[in-house]
This record gives sequence, C-alpha cells and structure tokens, in this order.
Amino acid sequence: MIGVYHYMTVAAILFAMGTYGVLTRRNAIVIFMCIELMLNSVNLTFIALSNHLQSMDGQIFVFFVMTVAAAEAAVGLALMISFFRNRESIDVDHINMLKL
Repeated sequence: MIGVYHYMTVAAILFAMGTYGVLTRRNAIVIFMCIELMLNSVNLTFIALSNHLQSMDGQIFVFFVMTVAAAEAAVGLALMISFFRNRESIDVDHINMLKL
C-alpha cells in the first residue's frame, strides 16, 4: 500500500531535482521549468498531507500555489521574450546587461 511517506519521498526527490536545475542551469526557460517542478513538488506535499490528515486546508493552499505559479510563468515568459528581442539570447549571465 502506498502511504504518505512514499508521496513525501517523491516530493523531496522532485524538489531536489528542481533545486539542482535552478542552481546549475544557465538557460532562463530551463530555470523557470525547474521552479515549476519545485512548486509542483510542494503541491504534492500539500495534497498528500491533506489526504493523510483528512483536511481540506492543503488542497486550498494548492489553488493558491497554482495561481502564483501561473502568474510567475506569465511574467517570466514576458520578460524572456523582451530580453530575447533585445539581446537574441536568454542566457542568465547576460541579464544584467538589459539595463544598458
């Protein structure tokens, strides 16, 4: 039987993979995908604990996290499009040159 510990283990692995991606990658799109992976692992944790504790609180928090993730994706993609139009690259090492 699959218990809450299995879900928490999967969520921890997903969060670690997302953290590794954010810290090691230079492409802005990959970084945003890794951040989304981290947010989804948090959602999995909320849902697993909500089911385990027989409470709806975790599921309500998931809707808030999904709303923040959608707003982050929209703003992030808009910034990347603007940056790509100006510099024709989305390498995060060159983002500080946007103010020139």
